[in-house]
Amino acid sequence: MEFRIADTFTDSLARLAADEQKGVKTTAFDLQEVYDTERHLLYVAATRARDHLLVTGVDPVSEFLDDFSSGQKK
Repeated sequence: MEFRIADTFTDSLARLAADEQKGVKTTAFDLQEVYDTERHLLYVAATRARDHLLVTGVDPVSEFLDDFSSGQKK
């Protein structure tokens, strides 16, 4: 396996061949879409709660839960 090290993502991307760049970009966009979908699903589920909402999980907990705890009523 060959490692290519650069200071920034853009620099490392520029060092790849055109077909490799396309693969990286496609993967990054796919991952962003999954991230956005997961965040939206949690938002929809949480906003449907009328009186109470109990969210449970196991470690590692979802980073999306930080959004809820910062807006939590004391």
